[in-house]
Amino acid sequence: MSSSAMIISMCGGLGLFLYGMHQMSEGIEKVAGSKMKTILEWCTKNRFIGVIVGTIFTAIIQSSSAATVMVVSFVNSGLMNLMQAVGVIMGANIGTTVTAQIVAFNLDSVAPLFVIIGVVMIMFVKNETVNKIGDVIFGFGALFLGMSLMKDAMSSVGDSAVVRDVIVSLENPVLAILVGTLITTILQSSSASVGILVTMAASGLVDLKMCFFVILGCNIGACTSAVLVGLTGKKVAKRAALIHLLFNIIGSIIMLLILIPFGGYVETFMNYISSNPSRAVANTHTIFKVFQVIILFPFGGWIVKLTNLLVPGDDEKKEKYELQYISLDASVSPAIAVIEVTNEIKRMGEITEYNLTRSMQALVEEDKEIIKEVFEREHEIDFLSRKITDFLIKINQILPVSETKNIAGYYHVVSDIERIGDHAENIAEFAEKKIAEQIKFSDVAMVELKEMFDMMDKQVKLALNAFTEREEEHLKEILEIEDKVDGLERLLQKNHVKRLAQNECDPKSTIFADLVSNLERVSDHATNIAFATFKQEEYI
Repeated sequence: MSSSAMIISMCGGLGLFLYGMHQMSEGIEKVAGSKMKTILEWCTKNRFIGVIVGTIFTAIIQSSSAATVMVVSFVNSGLMNLMQAVGVIMGANIGTTVTAQIVAFNLDSVAPLFVIIGVVMIMFVKNETVNKIGDVIFGFGALFLGMSLMKDAMSSVGDSAVVRDVIVSLENPVLAILVGTLITTILQSSSASVGILVTMAASGLVDLKMCFFVILGCNIGACTSAVLVGLTGKKVAKRAALIHLLFNIIGSIIMLLILIPFGGYVETFMNYISSNPSRAVANTHTIFKVFQVIILFPFGGWIVKLTNLLVPGDDEKKEKYELQYISLDASVSPAIAVIEVTNEIKRMGEITEYNLTRSMQALVEEDKEIIKEVFEREHEIDFLSRKITDFLIKINQILPVSETKNIAGYYHVVSDIERIGDHAENIAEFAEKKIAEQIKFSDVAMVELKEMFDMMDKQVKLALNAFTEREEEHLKEILEIEDKVDGLERLLQKNHVKRLAQNECDPKSTIFADLVSNLERVSDHATNIAFATFKQEEYI
């Protein structure tokens, strides 16, 4: 094979290998995307469970970089604390070794079969779930096809004097670590760089002892993605990214101190486990990671304390109001973006429902301070509405088609919550007028108002809960309450007219009718939230 043909084959094989790995990882993330929050919620149990979840989760999505970026995002959003993050990050470091174990299999002969199966599932099946699985299968096949091309090219590379000189230089541990770090930083994936190392070992280009130090460098380079994401987040996100970096640096130093005097024994042990060069490299990657976790797991708390020392203090508030969950770049991961915006909408809904309750309290107690509080909180609701809507516009451009319908529903949910906030403000204005003009409601009128408000407030809470928990069984009860509220609105308006005719109510108390009307409209918006959540095809 000529030099130019060899280089083209190497580059083409590498491109196909990286693209296959990307497709496989992205396909799995699409399939698991909506379940990511549920999976990672298991980490809240304890740090050990966090390690297990991190291992399984990363093994599934085939990327420790993606897993740690998600952890940094969840810490940044307040969905996970640093102690929980330590366990998941350690587990992610073990889970990422699964890719090398897969790559170590010799599947060159059947790789084209996976490619054609994937293509058929993507192009000829009109089912989105099947299409996503097709992405995974196609990526799997492309990965091994790329490896096959690289192996063929590398079998000729070994004859080059220049290549031999470069490989000899890698016998220097420090240089080998730097090369591993650099390659992984460029590729943004330790799985990819170790996969290439497995291919080189299979071609006889590198020996196992040399691979030890390159793998340590790959582990350090794998931190780049999380560090870059952490830099854009809050201080707690920076600490989470630093945990990942410290774990890999400290772990690599420990392994280096073992390998320098005992590298020959470690090499003998690895060759004893498997005489296959590819498998020996993959096993080395796995055993190194597991050993690091065993050594450093008891010191997880100390690592967190160290990050607090290195990144001290709290974030300064730059604005009067701020987003609590949405804060990182939406393009990092569509799945994370959806989780973040869902939690921010939930928070907006809780603030709005509380403001609604306080506005009614202000009316009943004729409290001017509560009225001011309601007006102030309405500004925060408007702020959240604007910011969430802006974020929805951003993520709508990067989400798969299957998710865009849900995002369309989110627009309507945000709009209806904001309108409920406006009605809370209206009630506070009625309270202000009631105090200023000394308007009095009869005891019967106040009882009726409380009954209608309690019914409507229950409906709002059910609608918000239905949105966040996706509990469709609430829909029937929400519709039943709306019918009751509609009936009660007509009855209360009728009763109020009677009381006015019989001089039982202050003639100036016409705001009663406006109050009842506003409560009924809040009920309508609660129903809209439920329909936007579950019946997009009817509502949107």
